[in-house]
Amino acid sequence: MKGLLTLSDLKTEQILDIIHYALELKQGLSVSYENKKMATLFFENSTRTHYSFITAMMNLGIKVIDFNSAISSVSKGESLYDTIRTFEALGMDGIVIRHPKDEYFKELEKIQIPIFNGGDGASHHPTQSLLDLMTIYEEFQSFQGLKCCIIGDISHSRVAHTNIEVMKRLGMEVYISGPKEFDDGSAAYIPLEQAINCADILMLLRVQFERHKEKMKMSTLEYHQSFGITKKKTEQMKSKAIILHPAPVNRGVEIADDVVECDKSRIYKQMTNGVYIRMAVISMVLDGKL
Repeated sequence: MKGLLTLSDLKTEQILDIIHYALELKQGLSVSYENKKMATLFFENSTRTHYSFITAMMNLGIKVIDFNSAISSVSKGESLYDTIRTFEALGMDGIVIRHPKDEYFKELEKIQIPIFNGGDGASHHPTQSLLDLMTIYEEFQSFQGLKCCIIGDISHSRVAHTNIEVMKRLGMEVYISGPKEFDDGSAAYIPLEQAINCADILMLLRVQFERHKEKMKMSTLEYHQSFGITKKKTEQMKSKAIILHPAPVNRGVEIADDVVECDKSRIYKQMTNGVYIRMAVISMVLDGKL
């Protein structure tokens, strides 16, 4: 099965190649695949990833079929494999999938067309990590030795789990912070105050209420007071430090309203970069370079 399922499948050099190609596309490089057709199948709600992939395809001249599971045979009990196999039979050149099941793609090993993972359960989100890395690279021109602290709902975050693994491979120092109940041991835990003072990148995560079997042990107000990034806290950050967030943001919870678009925030730049990263990944896979 071709495509992009996890970043752990890629060598460090390949990850850097994707970032550099995305930067070329952002600078105006033009490529076209007008004879290609792709489908997007999102079994979880999404705004940025879903429509960023669609925008990337449109920019590449690819015809897009946007699948709606609510009016599909999924409601009749059709399996994920049979749904994807149908789109393969219909002549798609690639499929983007987001699914709530961890590593859903292991059920699709017989599929011959490329599959692009738009997020699976709490495990992998490869293109989100790539756009984060692209944004960091634009800022610092390197990864080696940079300190990143990921703050928030680590245990439920595919963004955190993907980034921690690849950032370490790229020579970054990665830490986690936030409520101790969300510490899953995936990186060294440090107190928030230490993170604010030492990190080059603060990566904020929303609390994923929809994934909690039980409610948090604190209110959203208490979370904001203890772990939210406020204007006052940004003043304690290093002068060139930046704030990232995969979004959607919970304004007034993990981030104050006046911080979302402050001078240290790169949140909307991440969204812009997501289009170019996804263009790069799709192009490289269709060209057989990935």
